[in-house]
Amino acid sequence: MTQNALWTGLGLIGALHARISGGLPRDVRGISIDTRTLEWGDLFFAIKGDARDGHDFVQSALVNGAAAAVVDEAHARQFTGLGPLFVVNDTQAALERLGAYGRDRSQAYIAAITGSVGKTSTKDMARVVLSRFGDTHASAASYNNHWGVPLSLARMPLSTRYGLFEIGMNHAGEIQKLIKFVKPHVAIITRIAPVHLEYFSSIEEIADAKAEIFSGVVDGGVAILNRDDDFFDRLAEASSSRAEHMFSFGADERAQSRLISYRTVDNEGVVEADVFGRKLSYCIGAPGRHFALNSLAVLALAYVLDVDLEEAARALSDFGPPKGRGQREKLSAFGSDLTLIDESYNANPTSVRAALELLAATTPERGGRRIAVLGDMLELGPRAGELHAELAESLVQADVDLLFTAGPLTAQLFYASPESMRGAHRSTAQELEGVVVEALKPGDVVMVKGSNASRMARIVVAIKEKFPPTRAAAFEEK
Repeated sequence: MTQNALWTGLGLIGALHARISGGLPRDVRGISIDTRTLEWGDLFFAIKGDARDGHDFVQSALVNGAAAAVVDEAHARQFTGLGPLFVVNDTQAALERLGAYGRDRSQAYIAAITGSVGKTSTKDMARVVLSRFGDTHASAASYNNHWGVPLSLARMPLSTRYGLFEIGMNHAGEIQKLIKFVKPHVAIITRIAPVHLEYFSSIEEIADAKAEIFSGVVDGGVAILNRDDDFFDRLAEASSSRAEHMFSFGADERAQSRLISYRTVDNEGVVEADVFGRKLSYCIGAPGRHFALNSLAVLALAYVLDVDLEEAARALSDFGPPKGRGQREKLSAFGSDLTLIDESYNANPTSVRAALELLAATTPERGGRRIAVLGDMLELGPRAGELHAELAESLVQADVDLLFTAGPLTAQLFYASPESMRGAHRSTAQELEGVVVEALKPGDVVMVKGSNASRMARIVVAIKEKFPPTRAAAFEEK
């Protein structure tokens, strides 16, 4: 295997259960399923998605530097002569085999993270922390589904000391299948919340589906659970079937990794905690009590992996929220500043309340207002309208001055909110973006949030096009 190689060509034959066409690459440097992000030396998998078939892009992948492509027997003949091919019966199944092989060959300590909210930020925090102590590999973005998990495993280098994998689901049984590939030493559940209720008859069923993560824990493994969660006891009982040890985090006095206090200072969270009997004071490079609580799960993981807790806590200052998950920017508005909180990636009742807590903790500048711009929360089932309307109380508690909403479900929230708070409601984010941009004034703090399919990110883009980031904000991001 040459330097920087991820897999050898010979090793891939057995791992993929493939036949070779067009020659065998000596090795590959990465794994790709998307030609838009493909890099030279990658192995390209022609995965069939909901909208497109990866076989439509095999020629482009090979022309643009892929070391080889994985294709199925039904399409193999049309690519003859274009470059090296690994031909299999089913490309998705081949990706799963490669991911499983990648896990089995690894000597890394593996942690798997799931939960209704907070799993991506917790995984990213853990990556920042554990990178201080050894080579750390983590799922990219939110690669937590049937192709994202095996892809992340297949990308794990042999040199990895710590592997971090996010596990998602929206139906019962999905986690059970995925966790068999991951085989974690540590399983973390961040929180249970009413998400994907369209596919479950109760929140208890959601908790049970998340608890499937324990089915893949290796012998002698560890469960880390949120002691503040309403379903802690249910999850703790489920974890005992596989995990030999169980630790907890949260504000509850019984948590081993316990929050003592939290406050927001400027653009950071300042935390005091008791972690397995050790008092720690540290800063998180992103404000929000929900980040503070999830940092306690990360420090519990650090304790389990026997790394220096004080160094782990210091590392949390390097964490910044992923795009669309709480990023804050100062924007230039009419010779002054306004603050944008970008929460546009996704939304559910629990995460909206957390975002409103962050908005409440952000003080507008003189003459400014707190503004919430909310889009529909999806996959909430028959109670969706009611769950939206129930957020009106949280808006009041957050001292929101002005509310803008987009989508048929948020209409119920709009009219359940105090009349003095109502800015405007529109059917879509596209229709709302101009209204929001025109309403903004110097000193305002505006928070944008909604399910990804609500397309609230376009409002973030529109705001930043009208009000560019200040020089200070641009400097802070570097």
